[in-house]
Amino acid sequence: MAEAARALDIIDTAPAFGPEDAAALEARFAGVGASEMLRELLTGELGGHTALVSSFGTESAVLLHLVTSIDKAVPVIFVNTQKMFGETLAYRDELAERLGVLDLRVYRPDPRVLAAKDQTGLRWSYDPDGCCEIRKVEPLARALSGFDAWISGRKGFQSGTRKALPRFEIEDGRLKINPLADWSKADLDAYFAEHELPRHPLEARGYLSIGCAPCTSVVKPGEDPRAGRWRGWDKVECGIHSVIPGPGDEPAF
Repeated sequence: MAEAARALDIIDTAPAFGPEDAAALEARFAGVGASEMLRELLTGELGGHTALVSSFGTESAVLLHLVTSIDKAVPVIFVNTQKMFGETLAYRDELAERLGVLDLRVYRPDPRVLAAKDQTGLRWSYDPDGCCEIRKVEPLARALSGFDAWISGRKGFQSGTRKALPRFEIEDGRLKINPLADWSKADLDAYFAEHELPRHPLEARGYLSIGCAPCTSVVKPGEDPRAGRWRGWDKVECGIHSVIPGPGDEPAF
């Protein structure tokens, strides 16, 4: 961990973290609450080197509140795919104002790439993976350049493909932190109530996981919260996150 910490001073020249660091952090913070864990990291070795990536979706307010309660200057990255619900954009502005976010960074797809690969704006309808790649994955890669770690709001209960989600992962030498990996829906609801956080306006209409408007639908009773994403397609992630194999599952490639 000390070697990885020293690498924090060398931006984009060498991987800052490796699998052994994720394992060490997992052990170090076993049994430690999300708030305490984030406070120790953001005021310690990861201070100034970490961004929070937020979709400003149905559960995003919890993680945003946790982080801004520690440091309102932590950069918050939002990727506007230009296919977002208007309600999401309004909710983003409301939360950022209420929580006092000091560094909200909005990234969009490269217009030259859109002109070349999605001129009609309909790529989502026949190639959702390709659409996510140019509208979400590439902009986020630009946004994270220069950061050694980022914070994600994924939770294990959201779907079967996330049930084995760890709190710490490594991707391309960058540390990904999932502080809410072991939180339940009840935990989230209790946090919303305790801190009087506003809900996403589409949640009451049955949208339990919200992404781009064309690829998000209402979740039916008994379904996983993410069942409304890319309905009808053999697709469960946008490409930013990998499927986390559970015990006995084959690795996802």
